Amino acid sequence: MDQRIINLFDEYTHRPLSRKEFMEQLVKLTGGLTLALTALAVLEPGYAQATTTDEKSNNLLTEEVTWPGDGLTMKGYLAHPKGRKKRGAVVVIHENRGLTPHIKDVTRRVAQAGYLALGVDALSGAGGTPANEDEGRELIGKLDMVKNLNSYLAALTYLRQRPDCNGRTGCVGFCWGGALANELAVHDPQLDAAVAYYGRQPKAEDVPRIKAALLLHYGGLDERVNAGIPAYEAALQAARKPYELYIYEGANHAFNNDTSPARYNAEVAKLAWDRTLKLFKQKLG
Repeated sequence: MDQRIINLFDEYTHRPLSRKEFMEQLVKLTGGLTLALTALAVLEPGYAQATTTDEKSNNLLTEEVTWPGDGLTMKGYLAHPKGRKKRGAVVVIHENRGLTPHIKDVTRRVAQAGYLALGVDALSGAGGTPANEDEGRELIGKLDMVKNLNSYLAALTYLRQRPDCNGRTGCVGFCWGGALANELAVHDPQLDAAVAYYGRQPKAEDVPRIKAALLLHYGGLDERVNAGIPAYEAALQAARKPYELYIYEGANHAFNNDTSPARYNAEVAKLAWDRTLKLFKQKLG
């Protein structure tokens, strides 16, 4: 697909464009409404088709859980292997659409690797993630980001207090969630590992507060997010923080999202995921 179309979709999904403006520009780029709709079908997610870990898997347990957030009751999707073994715990942080079926699937993938995995719904206060993606993005944009951060910090506390947690915690986030994974690393000194997929970077002056081991994944074509890499890496090096940073050439923003065929890159996604699980094994057990 023409990279200009992918860049336009990225601009739209991060809200500078209304859907009307997006469709008008997409029609111009593709040359007509029919081709625009065809492109849109490849860009927008198809959740059911991309499920890789069955919710009814014989070796996994899943449940809806709640915990006290900042002024509200937070909701989440918990998945873990069967058995009473104490496990490292991972908060899974969704994109700017909410706790979608895709992120629930990613949560099960983390659990399948042997961890206590919690997919947090940042839209708990709005009644939960809506089925309509545009509505989800609108609601994400209205969140109080300080309270939202506190509620995610509370999710880590909730996991540490569970009897099936071994006390070690990590997080992995994607896009909006990648930025939040960086913020959790800044604000939670007990966090053992933080993995950010194509997420915006924290302020350079906050980097010295980071205690967690960092793993940072970026798509080489993701100019919008990648603009912040040099300052972040310089701050990490100056503060002598443990981190690994990978820029995957030829990969787009959201390269891990297998529900969006135009941006998904299977080879890069596998490599990044293998590296993610390697860090979790080292830091969480």
